[in-house]
Amino acid sequence: MENAINGIHHITVMASDPQNNYDFYAQILGMRFIKKTVNFDAPDVYHLYYADEVGTPGTVLTFFPFPDARRGKRGAGEITVVSFSAPSNSLQYWMERFANLGIDFDGPKSKFGYEFISLLDPDGMKIEIVADPNVDSTMGWFNGEIPAEHSIRKFFGTTFYLRDSKPTEDLSLGTLGAKLISTSGNIRRYSLGENESQSFVDIIEDAKAPRAVGGAGTVHHIAWRTANDEEQLNWRKRILDHGFYPTEVVDRNYFHSIYFREPGGILFEIATDQPGFMIDESFENLGTTLKLPAWHEPKRKLIEQILLPLKTKNYVRQN
Repeated sequence: MENAINGIHHITVMASDPQNNYDFYAQILGMRFIKKTVNFDAPDVYHLYYADEVGTPGTVLTFFPFPDARRGKRGAGEITVVSFSAPSNSLQYWMERFANLGIDFDGPKSKFGYEFISLLDPDGMKIEIVADPNVDSTMGWFNGEIPAEHSIRKFFGTTFYLRDSKPTEDLSLGTLGAKLISTSGNIRRYSLGENESQSFVDIIEDAKAPRAVGGAGTVHHIAWRTANDEEQLNWRKRILDHGFYPTEVVDRNYFHSIYFREPGGILFEIATDQPGFMIDESFENLGTTLKLPAWHEPKRKLIEQILLPLKTKNYVRQN
């Protein structure tokens, strides 16, 4: 049995306008748009997926864009920052790119020995791009504009903002197998996963922080990575044994999921690596058509009429 969670599988965020979301993540940040589907529980809403060129777990950022959603408010009980790894020599490229596009950013700054810049996405979610020497040898995705040598590689990590961090830290250490890496003031950095799957969680404790308000620009949940269905069931039992109440396994087509709420209020998911994002589209055609689960397929015409039009581009690997 796996003794520790193998890093982040994906992160899912609330958004507003789907076109603005696509334009920012696929074109400005240069992530590959790998899947256009719907929220399986609310099929009148898109579920948009961005990742590396094949949707490797640990690179996948997804969105539920509700066109009329109000912007959320940062606060305790949520993930307040999503951090990406870029090659160690790439921050200058990203600073020049954002400056040329008129996009405000902050930095570079340093945290726990890593340089980073930060900015807000169209809905106000805070993003960090971190100069990470651990990804220097990882192949990058070329979106037709951003050179592969500077492209975003994967998640560097996230930031949890909590009023009382001890129960969450106990869960992370005792159940999920996280490792405490370093401490600076009221920030503690944990590591989950090994080698290319490694990601970091910074936990900030602030007893007086106001509670977060969900909405566009706020993280809906974070999914942790496990190898397969058997390991997922082992994790479900372990979580039950530690006093939490995970859901039954839910089929999300591209992975299988269980969900539970951690003590600080953040929604956790444990998702399988299998079967992956190429079960219904080829590598060349990832993200080019609206994909629906079998139970929504009979309603395709109605769903397509309800969803807002979304203009996308299909990039393939440039050799």
